[in-house]
Amino acid sequence: MWFDLVKLSVLVLISCLCLQIEATYFYNCEDTELLGTVSSIKVTNCDSNDEDSKCILKRGTNITFELNFKTGVQSDTLKSVVHGIIFGESKRFDLPNSDGCVDSGVVCPMAKDSVNTYVSSLPVKKIYPKLSVDVKWELQNKDGKDIVCIIIPAKLA
Repeated sequence: MWFDLVKLSVLVLISCLCLQIEATYFYNCEDTELLGTVSSIKVTNCDSNDEDSKCILKRGTNITFELNFKTGVQSDTLKSVVHGIIFGESKRFDLPNSDGCVDSGVVCPMAKDSVNTYVSSLPVKKIYPKLSVDVKWELQNKDGKDIVCIIIPAKLA
C-alpha cells in the first residue's frame, strides 16, 4: 500500500513537470496597450529545454500555436499578425490564414470579457537560417489595436 502511494506521487510529479515543459515561455509586448489578457499559450514542436528558455523550433516542421485569452472589449473581427524580430529588425511572416475568426477556434463576434482559444499552424521552413528570433504574435481588432500581443523567444535549429 505504501509503495503504491509513493508510485502514484511520483507519477503525479512527473505529469506536473511534463505539463510545465509543454508550457512555453513568453512575455507580453511592452510597446502597446492591450485590450485583453493572455492566460496561457502552448506551441507544439517546441523544445523549451534550452538554457536560455527559448523555444527551439526545428526547420522543416510545422508548429501549432494555441493561445488562451480573455477579451477586454467587444470585437466583431480578429486578425492575426506575426513578426520575427531578428537583431532588432521586425520582419512580417505571412500566415496561411490571418483571419482569426475562421478555422481558429474563435467565434466572432467576441463579447467583452469572453474567454477564447485561438489555434493556428505555421510552417518553419527549411530555408530559414539557423538563428535566434523573437516571435511577436498579435491578435488585433478591426481598428488594428492589439487585443493580445506576446513575444516568444525562439531559436531556429
